[in-house]
Amino acid sequence: MIPLPRVALVGRPNVGKSTLFNRICGRRKAITDGRPGSTRDRNYAQVAWQGAAFELIDTGGLLLGTDDPLLGPAVEQVQRAIEEADVVLLLVDGRAGLLPDDEEIARQLRRQGKRVVLVVNKVEGGKLETGEFARLGFEPRFAVSAEHGQGIGDLLDAALEGLPRAALEDGGAPPLRLALVGRPNVGKSSLLNRLLGAERAVVSAIPGTTRDTVDSPFEREGRRYLLVDTAGIRRVRLLKENVDHVSVVQARRAIERADVGVVILDAESGLRDMDATIAGRAVEAGVGLVLAVNKWDTARGRGLTQRAFEREIRDRLKFAPWAPVVFVSATRGRGLDRLLATVDDVAGMRRFRVTTGELNRLLARAVEAQTPKPDRGRSVRILFGSQIGIAPPTFALSLNQPVDLHFSYKRYLENRIREAFGFEGTPLRLKIRHRKH
Repeated sequence: MIPLPRVALVGRPNVGKSTLFNRICGRRKAITDGRPGSTRDRNYAQVAWQGAAFELIDTGGLLLGTDDPLLGPAVEQVQRAIEEADVVLLLVDGRAGLLPDDEEIARQLRRQGKRVVLVVNKVEGGKLETGEFARLGFEPRFAVSAEHGQGIGDLLDAALEGLPRAALEDGGAPPLRLALVGRPNVGKSSLLNRLLGAERAVVSAIPGTTRDTVDSPFEREGRRYLLVDTAGIRRVRLLKENVDHVSVVQARRAIERADVGVVILDAESGLRDMDATIAGRAVEAGVGLVLAVNKWDTARGRGLTQRAFEREIRDRLKFAPWAPVVFVSATRGRGLDRLLATVDDVAGMRRFRVTTGELNRLLARAVEAQTPKPDRGRSVRILFGSQIGIAPPTFALSLNQPVDLHFSYKRYLENRIREAFGFEGTPLRLKIRHRKH
């Protein structure tokens, strides 16, 4: 299969790279904000134009010579994107005109010998009134309006000219979608980079460094994964910038579209109420749940033991006693094989099916041991059960009365089902039906 060619969007901050990225993707995947620095990581998307597939890379703004502790690593991310790219789209701002940073970025690109297409953005109507951008020395150049979608087709025609034509992958088992979620600064980006073996996401000790969701495919022993690194989820009252509110929304969406959510806990700072809130969102969404205790390499010096820490987890996350716990160190690369093996097991359990015969024999034993409470003096019996869905496993129970089962009895049945069939790491759903008279 022909590998997808890569097209990178590069330019100084606030020239509209993320807006163009979203326009080409056809959805709001990257955060757009009127302030510089909203995008810090490389953001990837597989898209197609006129039957030709390619991988589009959004990058943070290049601020040359900055002392900002966050924007410095972001510059390194841009350089990596340029190295990976087959074509670089250099974006400049048609309203602001040619600026010294534009010229310096152009000089760097010429030194690297990359094929460059100059994109003058924010030119409504597609008319480039000034020739000052010709001084950058790149041809062809295109006047576009990413915000209004003007001139994008001609730009893509030129950018993809001469690149090998590839098709988006079709058929075969889809990759396992794995969301890394957790509070800010628990090591999500460090874990992503360690799993990928590349500096895909900016890593910083400053909370809130990651704002975009960054989808990253990788393969291990023939198994394909799609890793989603997400912005740290914080309580709404702690979100002071609009861009952080968008990050929270994207993190929640990442959980909802994942097969398995790895909730990363911090061995150094210990458990917080927000850890339970995040894990609860995964349960509500019906995705697989794995609890990864990061920074465990620092635990021995502080007298922590895995047994004691897991006991605290079970005490704080009573709603998910079935979620496996894995101890890892992203910085040292410890425990990652076990983490991925656990993720694979949980993903399998999430799609596991129980035969109707096995389920009804289990239900008969459970009811014989403990019968449902009567409803207004009428006996309540489970007539029949069947599994009606997977991902998450969903069971329908038919009753002889038009009533619901008490939540404690539902929990009792769920525990019996887990004891018999496993279902480690996946929520279960019980739907109650009744016989119509």
